[in-house]
Amino acid sequence: MRSCISTRPAPADFLRDCGATADRNKPETIPATLVCVHTVIDCATGRPEEAIKTVDWEGKVALIQSAKAMGIQKYVFYSIHNCDKHPEVPLMEVKYCTEKFLQDSGSPHITIRLYGIMQDIARLTFIALRNENINGKLLTFAGPGAWTTQEVIELCERLAGQDTNVTTVPVSILRFTRQLTRFFEWTNDVADRLAFSEVLTSDTVFSAPMTETYNLLGVDSKDIVTLEKYLQDYFTIILKELKDIKAQSKQNDFYL
Repeated sequence: MRSCISTRPAPADFLRDCGATADRNKPETIPATLVCVHTVIDCATGRPEEAIKTVDWEGKVALIQSAKAMGIQKYVFYSIHNCDKHPEVPLMEVKYCTEKFLQDSGSPHITIRLYGIMQDIARLTFIALRNENINGKLLTFAGPGAWTTQEVIELCERLAGQDTNVTTVPVSILRFTRQLTRFFEWTNDVADRLAFSEVLTSDTVFSAPMTETYNLLGVDSKDIVTLEKYLQDYFTIILKELKDIKAQSKQNDFYL
């Protein structure tokens, strides 16, 4: 396994130890990393402090072009659900443009649009990679059901056995902040991230039927891990570890 990262002031050395030998911001470092590689799984995206155009467009274009030149057998690209319906959101627009660029490249690929919280992404991806009939397909991994942020918090409270302090930030304030940060070049990246507030105020239902995807993959919906089961297992392990070391957690503040 090899990985491709982007440079930052405090580099993730543990990723380099795992084989991170290329930098998305330096296209010339990518081809050498793809030697003897047959599959690329592209799940990278820029951090809030990074420019979307640099990482999520220029970096991915360079990676896709290098993958084609090096004869990569399969390219898996993780995109965002409904990215084609929100061109006003820079990150979603770039994801959709990348989908089209990958399609036009002619490289063997699978595009997977992700929605919300999904526990079985890795397992379903490997199933898709083994199925040649899915080459060039656009799949959506949406999970067994849709969850709101509040519902997830309430579930975590119940499993953890304690309440949280939730501070809700009105979407109108996020929208105003986005407009304000548009006035300054050095805050444009912040404005791009805040563009998701526009999506939150829309009538879009962030859910998608999974029946067709399950049929294509040959997967039974009953085998998909639910959010409740995932978090229950998570909290069981974490709370046991905390109990063993007699630790106390005070991180119970959430901002929405």
